[in-house]
Amino acid sequence: MIQYILTDIEGTTTSVNFVYEVLFPYFSTHFSAFAGKEFESEAVQTQLNATIETVKIEQNRIISQAEAIEQLLAWTLEDRKHPALKALQGLVWQEGYQNGTLKGHLYTDVPPVLEKWKKAGLQLGIYSSGSVQAQKLLFGSSEFGDLTPLFSHYFDTAVGNKREVTSYQNIQKQINLPARQILFLSDIAQELDAAKSAGFQTIQLVREKNTASLKHKHVTNFTACARIISGQQAHARNQRGNHGDGDCACC
Repeated sequence: MIQYILTDIEGTTTSVNFVYEVLFPYFSTHFSAFAGKEFESEAVQTQLNATIETVKIEQNRIISQAEAIEQLLAWTLEDRKHPALKALQGLVWQEGYQNGTLKGHLYTDVPPVLEKWKKAGLQLGIYSSGSVQAQKLLFGSSEFGDLTPLFSHYFDTAVGNKREVTSYQNIQKQINLPARQILFLSDIAQELDAAKSAGFQTIQLVREKNTASLKHKHVTNFTACARIISGQQAHARNQRGNHGDGDCACC
């Protein structure tokens, strides 16, 4: 029976347009000024040096820290999932959320369903390519208020790439529940494939232009997702009633 719901953000709880049309442009517009102001800070220096190291390895050339700033801006346009970029995006967005310029977008069906699941005793977690800091900022300063108390865990690419089975195995170890009791929600079929290979249950959100996968159950919103979960939970309870108190492996 499902005990834990792990959800992606972009395309699942949050519009892809918010990321590409609001968050990324905000970073591109404000990063140079932020880097100049915070240039000597350990946080900025660490990520600039990580960028320089990546360019050295991938392109066999040495760039300056000023060139590293330009490289990070180029990676933003490419939507590269580089840890240095994701960390710096979180720092820049933090200023935007704190001064009220940014408000975290969530589909209207998401907050009430998350609250319902939490009240029902389910644990909730986030797994996104965006940094843990960026995740907390989005949900902490959302259009619906601070939703961070709903979540038990936040995971980013520190546990691994979202399309790799080992990433979900790492998450499962940290959650410390059997994989079959964890449900992963995402709009990306390849992410769901990896989670399913790790033993997770999966549901695909088909909200915008993504294509439904035949390998996974799919819904268009969290309300429909909640109906599927409620049906599974009821089935599991009936199975326990018929066969004793053992966990129902089919759910």
